[in-house]
Amino acid sequence: MSDIKFLNNYFNNLKNLLSNDKYLEDLVRVKEILKKTHSEGKKTMIFGNGGSAAIASHFSVDLTKNARVRCTNYNESDLLTCFSNDYGYERWVEKAIEFYGDKGDTLILISAGGNSPNMTNGAKQGKKMGFGKIITFTGNDKNNNLQKLGDINFWVNSKAYNHIENIHQILLLSLVDLIIGKTEYPPN
Repeated sequence: MSDIKFLNNYFNNLKNLLSNDKYLEDLVRVKEILKKTHSEGKKTMIFGNGGSAAIASHFSVDLTKNARVRCTNYNESDLLTCFSNDYGYERWVEKAIEFYGDKGDTLILISAGGNSPNMTNGAKQGKKMGFGKIITFTGNDKNNNLQKLGDINFWVNSKAYNHIENIHQILLLSLVDLIIGKTEYPPN
């Protein structure tokens, strides 16, 4: 297969994965949840592993700076290594939520495979603490553990991790623009 053909297939696959009417309805619902959370003086917390952690950071910064909706992420190496060392890697998200979360906050969890124990433990902690909504972004197996714990779930029908993560990033960043109401805005 030529490189051009590979790329055509690659981008067509992404386009097909993104063409999901359920995403549109759920994005509008999440927009309202994020705005309500913020208007009630609460925050949105977002977590991910690996590439999903980078997506979480990007979304958190853009949502806070551009849409003026408070969102926090927890990717500092000192926090990750401290909580992982003291409580186990599978519990670091749970402990971050316990220490930094508040009843009524919104929780967003990103896991390309949907079965990361640290994310599922985080969702359980959010439920235990009375978070307003838990929103998940997953892929791979539709019946994954994380999706079973979410109130609103964005599942990408793929086993290709880069495709899953690309769709997650597009969906999350579209929320920023949806809240702002436009796609072009000055950086200040």
